[in-house]
Amino acid sequence: MIRLAIFLTVFLAIYAAMHALVYRGIRPVLTPRPRSRWATLIFMGLMVISPVLVRGLERVGLEAGARTLAFVSYTWMAFAFISFAGFVAVFAWDLLLRPLGRLHGGFSECALHGPRCAVLVPALALLLCIYGSFEANQLQVETIRIETDKLPSDAKPLRIVQLSDLHLGLIHRHAKLEQVVTQIERLQPDLLVATGDIVDARVEHLAGLAEIFARLTPPLGKYAITGNHEYYAGLEQALAFLQRSGFTMLRNRAVSVGPLTLAGVDDPAGGVLADEAALVNPADRCRFTLLLKHRPLVAAGENLFDLQLSGHAHRGQIVPFNLVTALEYPMQNGLYRLPTGTRLYASRGTGTWGPPVRIFSPPEITLFELAPYRPNSP
Repeated sequence: MIRLAIFLTVFLAIYAAMHALVYRGIRPVLTPRPRSRWATLIFMGLMVISPVLVRGLERVGLEAGARTLAFVSYTWMAFAFISFAGFVAVFAWDLLLRPLGRLHGGFSECALHGPRCAVLVPALALLLCIYGSFEANQLQVETIRIETDKLPSDAKPLRIVQLSDLHLGLIHRHAKLEQVVTQIERLQPDLLVATGDIVDARVEHLAGLAEIFARLTPPLGKYAITGNHEYYAGLEQALAFLQRSGFTMLRNRAVSVGPLTLAGVDDPAGGVLADEAALVNPADRCRFTLLLKHRPLVAAGENLFDLQLSGHAHRGQIVPFNLVTALEYPMQNGLYRLPTGTRLYASRGTGTWGPPVRIFSPPEITLFELAPYRPNSP
């Protein structure tokens, strides 16, 4: 709860500062219109505190109001962020021109900020949001083939499907989960894994969703780990939902699944950092070892796992926010070969967090084809 309060405080402070810069950017068209200026300030203030208002409406049982406000305010969040990025570029350009203008007056005429830019930047943001709402529903299947000498040479390729960051809750509900489950049924996996942030809501918003998930019955089972949003939504109810959906939870433990060793760790949002080195017995490392870890960060030390599956960063979800997430998670999009010889795969995520918008970061389901290594014959 303390971690959530800190996160919320920092988020609201940054979000308010972002709105302040956007307001400064559009001020040239609002200055002659006092009523419009005050209406804009009131609306922006409401949008800044809207995440708190959404949770408040949830808690008092006003589900329809919470869902409506969530859709409006989170879509606005995408629009505000893109506008913010645009005005940052505008102000940075104008700031660069100041010293140049002292050298030659002609540079001052190249300044961008003004009424025309105050309209152009939000108009471009609106177009990108419209495109992003379309892209957010274009679910892609990414197929990754990995060959390993840790499978018997005569073994059939093993099909593993990864879900991550679905964020079921107020916005993503039955229609989204139906789309995802139908696609997984077509892929016919041997094993299904979920790498966190599947749940992002109170339990009353998840009615009927576990039954949709339960349709998936891969031969080697379904396994899941916690992400940070399972803790934010309420850990016990999130675990209960995932278990009703047929998932076996891997909470800082490893199990044998067919020819694999499958390990999973809790997200550190729970306040405990897992000892990954203790999960797998050294004698079992002759088997292909798969680690489910929500955040795409690799523990320092020896080569413990053959493949780590992660999510969390969404590849920023909205470009150029990927430049910000890359500061903390440089491996946030696709397959990475590590110096230790292991691999990490970072999913872009299957749903969306906050804004139901994705820009140049489409949602994905990932299919891994794990096959025995067969060297080419001479």
